[in-house]
Formats: sequence, C-alpha cells, structure tokens
Amino acid sequence: MLIVPDVTKSEIVYLIIAFLLGLLIGFLIKNVLKIGIVILAIIILLIVIGVVSPNTVLSFIKTSVTTITPEAKRYATEALTYLPYNSIFFIIGLVVGLLKG
Repeated sequence: MLIVPDVTKSEIVYLIIAFLLGLLIGFLIKNVLKIGIVILAIIILLIVIGVVSPNTVLSFIKTSVTTITPEAKRYATEALTYLPYNSIFFIIGLVVGLLKG
C-alpha cells in the first residue's frame, strides 16, 4: 500500500509560486541574452562601418564594469535571499523558462 504524506495547501501554493518564479526568471534571462546578442551585433556593425573604434568600446566597457559591478553585486546578493533557488520546482521552472521563453 502506498502511503502519501499529508500536503497542506500552503505547501502546494509555495511549490506553485516557486515554479512560477523560476519560469519568469528563466524567461527574463533568455530575453536578456537575446538583447545582449542584438547589442553586440549592433556594436560590431558600428565598428565595421567605422562609426566607433574598438578602443572606444573597450574603454566604455571598462568604465561601466568598474562603476556598475559593486552595486550590481549588492543587488544580486539581496535578490538571491528572496529566491527559492534550492527548490526543485524553481529549477524546473527556470529550465522551462529558458527553453520555452
């Protein structure tokens, strides 16, 4: 005989929310990567036609990284405290969001 553990409504709601969060974050990551690829293609095209030089792009990237990285790290660590990334339903939702997003 199969014994099924008691599952409360709050546990079911938590699992659904974890799945939906993973799904939305996977969708967001996939779209951010798409936007990044488009921006990279635009930059390469601008370099090829001579509008900007590679040195200008590199200096902009270096300046941006040194000014934005500390604050982005702080926001990322704060956001990780809210995400249920240790839940299998979150991971499943993340993978589905990455694949189908």
